Amino acid sequence: MSRILVVHGSPRGDRSTSRRLAEGFLGAWQGRHPEGQVTRREVGRVPVPAVNEAFVAAAFYPQPEARPLVMQADLALSDQLVGELFAHDLLLISTPMYNFSVPSGLKAWVDQIVRLGLTFEHTLDNGVAQYTPLLQGKKALIVTSRGGFGFGPGGELAALNHADPWLRTALGFIGINDVSVVAAEGEESAERSFAVSVAEAEQRLLELAREF
Repeated sequence: MSRILVVHGSPRGDRSTSRRLAEGFLGAWQGRHPEGQVTRREVGRVPVPAVNEAFVAAAFYPQPEARPLVMQADLALSDQLVGELFAHDLLLISTPMYNFSVPSGLKAWVDQIVRLGLTFEHTLDNGVAQYTPLLQGKKALIVTSRGGFGFGPGGELAALNHADPWLRTALGFIGINDVSVVAAEGEESAERSFAVSVAEAEQRLLELAREF
């Protein structure tokens, strides 16, 4: 049975383009996989906590198996979020590009799931840090919306895009390298131009729904 974990990053509800596009993909996918499991994790409208000193102390405790109860409590949500990742085959992230990056709730979610000993391992080779990803066999689909045009690969503003490229880097660090990106551009541009971009994104998502 295929399982999809959906992480919605937009603070907006029905007015969110990325959320609507992602839900459209899910509708098409569920039509082809009625037995499939979908789990939604809302981090845009119900943000997860930002990493703090207590989290860092607990996550890097030198003897993880002997963490005090208070430290285990500090990591309880993170453990749950990491468990969701391992329990699903496909990760679907919907997010707008805000100020060249992602909304703070989605950034906080990433910080919670990049976990030493759980999603990556750290060793020393002649004193130099080496990192090994621990998530295997997963795929990811990033559905994003952008205010202007040209932020995609090869675009004139691509260097300013620190949203989906950053997500791709973070996911690759923990072992998710099979990542597809579908973007709708021009939300702050002429209505007609944006509508064309949205239609193209919808078509691409329908194609991907048949592939996943």
